[in-house]
Amino acid sequence: MKVLILQETDWLQRYAGQQHHLAELLSLRGHEIRVIDYQLLWGAQDKRGLRSRRQVFEGVSKVYERARVTVIRPGIIKLPLLAYVSLVFSHRREIIRQIAEFRPDIMVGFGILDSYLATGMTRRSTIPFVYYWIDVLHLLIPAKPLQPLGKVIERATLKRADEVLANCEGLKEYVVSIGASRERTKVVSEGIDLRRFHPAIDGVEMRRRYGLKKEDSVLFFMGWLYHFSGLREVALDLGRAENKNIRLLVVGKGDLYRELEEMSRRPELKGRLLLAGERPYVEMPSFVAASDICLLPAYPNEKVMQHIVPIKLYEYLAMGKPAISTRLPGVMAEFGEGNGIVYVDRPEDVVAKAIELAGSGSVRDLGIRARRFVEKNDWNTIADKFERVLEEAVVEKRRARALSG
Repeated sequence: MKVLILQETDWLQRYAGQQHHLAELLSLRGHEIRVIDYQLLWGAQDKRGLRSRRQVFEGVSKVYERARVTVIRPGIIKLPLLAYVSLVFSHRREIIRQIAEFRPDIMVGFGILDSYLATGMTRRSTIPFVYYWIDVLHLLIPAKPLQPLGKVIERATLKRADEVLANCEGLKEYVVSIGASRERTKVVSEGIDLRRFHPAIDGVEMRRRYGLKKEDSVLFFMGWLYHFSGLREVALDLGRAENKNIRLLVVGKGDLYRELEEMSRRPELKGRLLLAGERPYVEMPSFVAASDICLLPAYPNEKVMQHIVPIKLYEYLAMGKPAISTRLPGVMAEFGEGNGIVYVDRPEDVVAKAIELAGSGSVRDLGIRARRFVEKNDWNTIADKFERVLEEAVVEKRRARALSG
């Protein structure tokens, strides 16, 4: 198959997510994959001129060394708000161009605007459109007054899509509630590379790199540092904790990074709040291995976190590491109780719970249960289902078009 993927974030710089794994695994199976993306952080990454030019990146692989994905980045006007307006026009032109030149068998959309555009172009063609939800995207629009408009566009796209996918049951119920057909909505879960993320991986060298001692209990977070991540509150409580052997190691960049960087210089947090910044994906298993307890301390009332299950949770658990999470409905529905995740009510409760777990000697047992729970989510198994969904969508759309004349 020729698969065209559409998204409105940075394929190259953002943490490797579900779309990267599935795209690269399909590439390894002989499918041809192209991605249209958007340089989300253009303001910080590229300050030259007021307009960026179209770029094509060949042979991209973020996760699997032999994978080959072509990433196409249409140009934009590099001014606030106008960047999104220009995205509509440049992405529309690029989708039309790819339909003519690449001749995709199927399109898969992860965004808002380009997914809506694509459904308008594919409705009367033999190209099916699959709308894949891994986040409630309209809640991530920085300009809050535009979020209701984003939701309207999402709802329209859900109704026009040939298939809708969600990465967990909670998110499936949400998309059905706002307009997706239950009959055309399926769950293709998050996955995990069980060989890459394995409890046997040694974290000794990574602990040495960051000055972590054997007696230290290391709390760990990786991913994009949103303001609602709860890490600010965790860091503040860490600074107040009497147990000085508790450390917090954070991998990633994002909205909260500068504030955390400033906090790390405070006397009570110096050497205890450790920021690794952005690191290659291949290092993530070693970082997790270097930790004792992993974290998902997001604000429990944050709307964008209500229905989703971040991929990092699967990676934590596959390494045999327990996780402390706030009581997020999507996470609780997916993992339940007793499967390696311990729940707290607020980010402010994380440090106390971590100290309690470390003192109780239950960390190892929780880790064993964590690994056992996620073993069914091997990426190859998930990719099998995704591939099957795409192939069936192609056959069904062509059959329907043939019957309609």
